[in-house]
Parts: sequence; C-alpha cells; structure tokens
Amino acid sequence: MSILETQALSIGYRDSQRAEPLAISKDLNLSLNASELVCLVGPNGAGKSTLIRTLTGLQKPLAGEVRLKGKPIAAYKPRELAQLVGVVMTSPVLVGAMRVEELVGLGRYPHTGWFDRQDAKDEDIIREALETVGAAPLAGRYLNQLSDGERQRIMIARALAQEPELLILDEPTAFLDLPGRVTVMQLLRDLAHGHGKAVLSSTHDLDLALRVADRIWLMDQAGNVVDGSPEDLAMEGQFGRIFDKPGIAFDRMTGQFRMEQAPGRQVVLEAHGIARVWTEKALERAGYLVLSHADEQTPVVEVRENGSARTWALRFGGKQSEHSSIYSLLISLNS
Repeated sequence: MSILETQALSIGYRDSQRAEPLAISKDLNLSLNASELVCLVGPNGAGKSTLIRTLTGLQKPLAGEVRLKGKPIAAYKPRELAQLVGVVMTSPVLVGAMRVEELVGLGRYPHTGWFDRQDAKDEDIIREALETVGAAPLAGRYLNQLSDGERQRIMIARALAQEPELLILDEPTAFLDLPGRVTVMQLLRDLAHGHGKAVLSSTHDLDLALRVADRIWLMDQAGNVVDGSPEDLAMEGQFGRIFDKPGIAFDRMTGQFRMEQAPGRQVVLEAHGIARVWTEKALERAGYLVLSHADEQTPVVEVRENGSARTWALRFGGKQSEHSSIYSLLISLNS
C-alpha cells in the first residue's frame, strides 16, 4: 500500500526579494510503500534535504502536493501528522543532561500531549522502541555518555515511540564511522521488512544504499529524480551519469567507484582466490595493467600459499625475489 505520494510536486524557496520562487526540482511524482526502504541519493547541493523537508511538512511546496495515505499532508493537524510520520534530521543531539529513556519518551507526545503523564502502555512502547534499535541497555544513561552511533539509534527510537507508519530520515549516518553506518542502515532495512514501516532515508553512502535499499530515488544536480531498484539503475548507467568525474567512475560490473588511471606498465599475475583479488587491486592501484600471460620481458608475480602463510615471488630480468607482503612486493617492483 502506498503510504506517501507526491503529485506534480515542485520544491524550492520563496524569497521576498525575488519576483519568482527559486525552484530546485519540478513535477516530481514519487511513491513510497509500506514495508519498503527507499534511499534518496545524489550529489551535494542537488536538493535532497529540501525534498525531505517538503515531504515532512517542514517546508511548503512551490506547486503540487504531498499526500499521506491518500490525504494531502497540509490537511493534517500537527498532532495527527506526528502520529503517522516519525522524522530524524541530520543535526546532532545536544541535550546531554537528559536520560535516554526520557528523550525516547518525548516521542509519545502525539499520543499523550506534552504535559500528560505516561501510563504503563506508554512505558511499554518506549521500552519496545529501545529494544527494536538494540539500545535497551542504554535506557538509564545520559545522552552525553553515548557515542555518535548510540545517539543516532536513540533518535530513531524516539521517532519509533510515536508509533509512525512512515519514518523519514535526513542523512542518519552523517556523523558515524563505517561500522556505525552499516548498523544504522541494517536497522532501517529491518524496520521496513521486519516491522512493516515505510522508510525513506537520504544518504551519501551510495555503497550501503546499493546493498540495503529496495528502491533508490536518484537526484541529479538539475533536480531530476530517477526512481528504480539499485540493480536497474546500475545497469542503466544512471549512477555513472550523475556521479562520474574526471578520474573517478562508477563501475557497473562491481557496483563500486574506481579511480581511472592509464596503466603505464604491465605485469603477469599468477594467483587465485582472495590473494589474487587483493594483489590485483594493489597492482592496478600502482599503475600496472595485470595480464594472465605475456612475453619474457614482462615481470611475473606468483603468489605462493602454504596453509595460512603467503609469499609473493617476483621474477623479472632473470632475477627472482620473494616478499612477505604486497607492500614489499610493490616497493621491489617500483625500484
């Protein structure tokens, strides 16, 4: 079922000093379904945050409308909207003197009001929200005692305490290290697939989005949005169209970005398995074209494995040397 829809939506800014509003993106017709994770990706300045603010009702559209469960979002009262939509924005949490369970409890205000006391049902929902994000042991701690990743999970728990059908997040992994980013993206996927939420998250982590998203809204610098599964967009060359720059290109075969450089030298690599994969990556990074065979004038690298031990044998110009690491091999090749 479609939870969120846009109809001929145009987003941007109105300025009293301008005769016409500044439109960032026009005629957007997008939809988000229950039990689905959609990632909004695009280059800096494309308008992702503006779209997020418009979808959440924090910013008025220039034209068209946003519909939530078939009803214009503008027709909802603030409290009604908060019961359906949970929002997590980019800004870090600064309320260090508040306990975790107190902050998550603020998510109950659409149901209790700011000054109403929470009952046993509210306490159960707060506890369930913390358990869902894997933060139940943090309930009694103060926010200033938490890591960035823990705080982000707490903000998601606060949004879940609203019992929303739709969860919208703006760059939820912006301040996290790699393990933290993976954890949060896996959590969002679980909220969609395991808890039936409709989840929309803007992100710069294209690699993670390709791995976890059901669909991607891909926004270019002109504000155009292409909608499709990660695999469809990759095969169509859409990521390369938007992100490729001189020296950097999206590889449609691997789904990763690679640095383009013209190889100046050649080398033959005799190896297999994981040793071949990483040795080949290192040789290409060093500017070598890796071959399976060549003439006698071409250096040959052979990876020899004995159990868990590996050595890299280099044969070139009638000489041979052995190396205990790829780093040592590259030094010898380049000397």
